[in-house]
Order: sequence, then structure tokens, then C-alpha cells
Amino acid sequence: MASLLSGAGSFDVVSRLILASASPRRSQLLHGIGLDFEVIPSNVVEEEVNGADPADLVMRLAYAKAADVAGGIDHGLVIGADTIVVADGHVLGKPVDRDDAIRMLHKLSGKEHQVYSGVSVIDAGSGNSATEYEMTNVKFRTVSDEKIARYVDTGEPMGKAGAYAIQGIGGLLVESIRGDYNCVVGLPLGRLALMLESFGYVVF
Repeated sequence: MASLLSGAGSFDVVSRLILASASPRRSQLLHGIGLDFEVIPSNVVEEEVNGADPADLVMRLAYAKAADVAGGIDHGLVIGADTIVVADGHVLGKPVDRDDAIRMLHKLSGKEHQVYSGVSVIDAGSGNSATEYEMTNVKFRTVSDEKIARYVDTGEPMGKAGAYAIQGIGGLLVESIRGDYNCVVGLPLGRLALMLESFGYVVF
């Protein structure tokens, strides 16, 4: 599923803006650029969505989340997003338990990996949509077993793709990034702003 644009440009700028995610990080990013929006989390089961490659997967997930919420309202722009971590060609989702988080962090230690964030915008009134993605390379420091265990015991890795949060304590494990920082947090704001503007919603 390549970058998708379907009939954008018909959006009424006085309509609603809805984030189809319960992620506090995504809400913080949108608040940070001054957007006024509602939060209506989607009910999509991530494990039930498949893709041909990481980019295709995050776009399908982002679209599925936005479509799930857009189908239940009669107007407004709905934003769906998803983020995955890819290390050595393997997708790392959210850890299922402490041992899984430790395993993931060992896999990332001392290496570069990729973070993909898909974002989808759907005009609930017309059904017009746009779906794209960003990819950022992240290099981890070499992290000791003891430090990995301490980090996991903070609880921060749970619920995070790849078992870390770059905007939190996990940022101390990162040596460098190449690309969009906000993509790693979970929502590529620059790309999203351009997508919203294609619907007539001027962010800045």
C-alpha cells in the first residue's frame, strides 16, 4: 500500500479535528503545535492488520484506526497513526511482559534500527483520505544488562513499540538519530501538517 491520497481538498475548515488514538504522547505533540482536537480512540486490534513491508504495515494500521473512528461520526477530520520499530529486518511491537521488553532492548543495544510512523487523515463527511509514513534511523548506545533491567523496571517500556520511549528515560539509551524525531515519538508532525493542509486545514 503506497502513499495514498484520495480526493483530498474538500474539507470544511470549521469542522472537527479528531485524534483516533489514546496515546498521551500523540496528544502532547498536537497540543504542542496549538491544535484544538478531540480524542476518540479506535478499536482496531493491531495484530489483525498485516502489511507487505514495514512502511505498508504502518500505513495500513494508521488508515484502519482513522477509518474505524471516521465510520462512527458524520463530519470532521480524523487522524490515525501507528508506530513500529524494525531491527535487523524484524518488527518489534509492544512488549508483552518484562522478559519480552528485556529481549527487545538487548536486540537494540549498540545497533541502529528503524522507526516507522504511519499517519492517515480521513474526512468523515466525504470519505476522502490521505495516508503516508516517515522513517527515522535510531542508533542505541551499548547498554549493560543491569541498566536494561533497571530501565524495564521503571515501567516505561511497557506499551511502547520497541520497548523504549525516546521522549522519556529511554532517550538516555539513544546515541543518535537520522530523521524526524517526532516520528520516533509517534507522530511525524511536519508530514501531518502538509496532509491536513491538503484538506484545507491550515496548521501554521
